[in-house]
Amino acid sequence: MKYLTDYIIENFNVDRVVAEFCQNVENELESVFSEIEKTAEINQYKVLRAMQKNKLSDIHFAATTGYGYNDLGRDVLENIYADVFNAEAALVRPQIISGTHALTVALFGNLKYGDELLSPVGKPYDTLEGVIGHAREVKGSLKEYGISYRQVELLSDGTIDYDSISNAINSKTKLVTIQRSKGYCFRPSLTVEEIKRLIDFIKNIRSDVICMVDNCYGEFVDVIEPSDVGADLVVGSLIKNPGGGLAPVGGYIVGKSEFVENAAYRLTSPGLGREVGPTLGVTASLIQGLFLSPNVVCASLKGAVFASKIFGSLGYNVMPGFDEKRADIVQAIQMNNESELIKFCEGIQKGAPVDSYVVPEPWDMPGYDCPVIMAAGAFVQGSSIELSADAPIKEPYIVYMQGGLTWYHAKIGIIIALDKMYKSGLLKL
Repeated sequence: MKYLTDYIIENFNVDRVVAEFCQNVENELESVFSEIEKTAEINQYKVLRAMQKNKLSDIHFAATTGYGYNDLGRDVLENIYADVFNAEAALVRPQIISGTHALTVALFGNLKYGDELLSPVGKPYDTLEGVIGHAREVKGSLKEYGISYRQVELLSDGTIDYDSISNAINSKTKLVTIQRSKGYCFRPSLTVEEIKRLIDFIKNIRSDVICMVDNCYGEFVDVIEPSDVGADLVVGSLIKNPGGGLAPVGGYIVGKSEFVENAAYRLTSPGLGREVGPTLGVTASLIQGLFLSPNVVCASLKGAVFASKIFGSLGYNVMPGFDEKRADIVQAIQMNNESELIKFCEGIQKGAPVDSYVVPEPWDMPGYDCPVIMAAGAFVQGSSIELSADAPIKEPYIVYMQGGLTWYHAKIGIIIALDKMYKSGLLKL
């Protein structure tokens, strides 16, 4: 173990005080790591069984172009996703470029003029606000198409306000969107158990309301998914958890056949739906990424727990705590000021395999209402399953860290981030 600590100190220029502090923290996390590994093992078997059931073969890795008719690999990939998520149908396509795009396809496919969209868990993620169009005017938004929107704020402790939800659901309510992860809100992410309770509550009021879950950052964190507990649609990005770091692009929509088919007609065109869409040679990466995903999520969760334990023990406000039940791979850390936030992100960037020499700076990113700093030296641009950290530059100065294709990379990235703050005189150990 001394050799390992010395190697980190000598090769990554980490102060010995920082390296030894972090090693002591890691030694205290054995039992938490063990539970994470047990979940990963179950999910690995779930994915393996789905691939075996659908008789996956190397013939399914062949590329298609043009219209993409009769793409055997695409069809098998979607059947595998449907089985893994215990859903009736799946739409898994490289033509979906992000989680926000996947949500957009699902929303526009299942909402019509005069319908109302309801968020029962407060403000959605910033980029989805543009899709909805009610927080700010955006061309092509749901609002422009005559779809109204309301949201029910969470209670002061971050829990769901069931009384207000009961009052909010009316005859126009067509679809409820439930964001599993915290986004840029300092609140607990929703566990699958909490999502089940919310869906059951909504269905008891009106059984015909479509319940859609934004599952980004949450896949394979638990042994069950929202589609196992009554969600009609579950939506996510392949450059997050289920892509396993190998998917170069893509998104998925799983759930009830009717609603998935509606989304497919929106993605391609009415009358064609899921029958078209070339895979352009990425099918093997999407399938292999899914196979590796449980282990990659395991690594990300270990990194999140490690960061939570480190900064929690130093007196920072962290969410969740290192020993709390996790609903996603995101670790929120409330810094004391802008300087700490920026130095942390600089450290994460410095620990990256790609662009480690780059110094991230806050900038006005499209879709956000303030400058945002993003640290991500990733093999796939924007891949949140690779180690990254980002934060809006505004109070209360919360940085959101996620990802790590391997536990060891997540670990060294966090150590370097802590070292960056320590050497800048921003914290003491």
